[in-house]
Amino acid sequence: MRKAKRVNFALLQQKDRPWILNSDEANDQVQARQDLMKFLADSFDSKITVFDMEGNIADTSEEQELVPGSKVDKKFVEMLKKGGNTTRIVDGETDQLTFIAVVPMGNNNDAIEKGIMLESKPSNYDLTSNTIRSYLIIGGMILLVIIIFISMHLAMQISKPISQLATTVAEVSRGSFSLSTDDKDLDEINVLTYQLNKLAERLQQLQAESQRIEQEKTRLFSEISHEIRTPLTSVQGFVEAIRDGMVQDEAVMEKYLDTIYTQTLHISRLVDDLLAISRLESGNITVEKLPVNLSALTQSVVAAMEGLASNKNTSILLEKAENALVLGDVDRMEQIIKNLIKNAIEATENGTIKVSVEVRQDKVFLTVEDSGVGISPDDLPHIWERFYRAKNHRRSYTQEEGSGLGLVIVKKLVELQDGKIDVTSKLGKGTTFTVSFPSYNQE
Repeated sequence: MRKAKRVNFALLQQKDRPWILNSDEANDQVQARQDLMKFLADSFDSKITVFDMEGNIADTSEEQELVPGSKVDKKFVEMLKKGGNTTRIVDGETDQLTFIAVVPMGNNNDAIEKGIMLESKPSNYDLTSNTIRSYLIIGGMILLVIIIFISMHLAMQISKPISQLATTVAEVSRGSFSLSTDDKDLDEINVLTYQLNKLAERLQQLQAESQRIEQEKTRLFSEISHEIRTPLTSVQGFVEAIRDGMVQDEAVMEKYLDTIYTQTLHISRLVDDLLAISRLESGNITVEKLPVNLSALTQSVVAAMEGLASNKNTSILLEKAENALVLGDVDRMEQIIKNLIKNAIEATENGTIKVSVEVRQDKVFLTVEDSGVGISPDDLPHIWERFYRAKNHRRSYTQEEGSGLGLVIVKKLVELQDGKIDVTSKLGKGTTFTVSFPSYNQE
């Protein structure tokens, strides 16, 4: 119907109305009318027929010569009288479907004198549709091949670095921390490579740390065994001598018993210090930081240890005791002072130990200076190691001896309370330990 109306509009634009039959028409007019009908038929891909109210065919787009008296079917005339309509028919011989539209010719206000009939076969649409479908199938296959090619190319680009990363991970799992430094084409692969490299570095550090800890543990067990075995051997020898009745003299017996008692005390202190070191290194010891008068605490500790110093003909002098408050745990502070003074007593005989507490700006300094044997420059960097004293200053086990862990405990307790410890020493002239803590502002 839409095409038929457009054909009507196109014919109305021809002012000479070439579709009207006239016996006096010149051949050129007939040819012009025929060309126009063919042009419109080709434009709308349909057969065009012009007929009157009697059914007589006035003109057609077919190329064959129009036979006078040719008429259209009566039903198309009836459709024209009703103002036009559409229908479809099926050829009985070919079973081919044809769509037919009939519209009045002329303006809507004019009386109906002629009609325009358009015949269109869907085979043309089927051909167009099949052509488009063929193009779509061919284009789809070409596009599919391109997609497959691109996918394979991308898969190779992705799978190759992933395979390399998988090899790297396998090497890491076997303990070979080989790092990848090549830049990949994909940013995501580069990010993954960077993270795997960081993981490999971390695992390498953990492995090195684990090996160090294992070596340290082995060394510690060896040192503990050595430190405990020596006094135990001494105790065992004296006990066997007493049990076998080899000691008859009471003075010798008393000496043996004193030695046994001294060595058992040494073993007890060693075990206590080992437990303290274990708790400090594992972080199980916490300090309650409260204001502590370091001067008063130092005076108390010095007074308590004067008797121990006098046994070695050594005196303890409290040179300065300025009023100084620090934040810390009073029990741990007392342990620090005792260990430092005890260490000075063990290193000094027939000498003097000077202790002082003074405030400098925002720091409180505790100084313990002895006139003992001193420490050689080669040994000085190692005094914070476990059992340093036991390895470098062996004494007879008939005398009271430290565990060799005192300085290790002191340093860890000082750091646990935000302090710092330094040492200076000259061999044969003495050693000075200086501990500093942040001063507590009373305001």
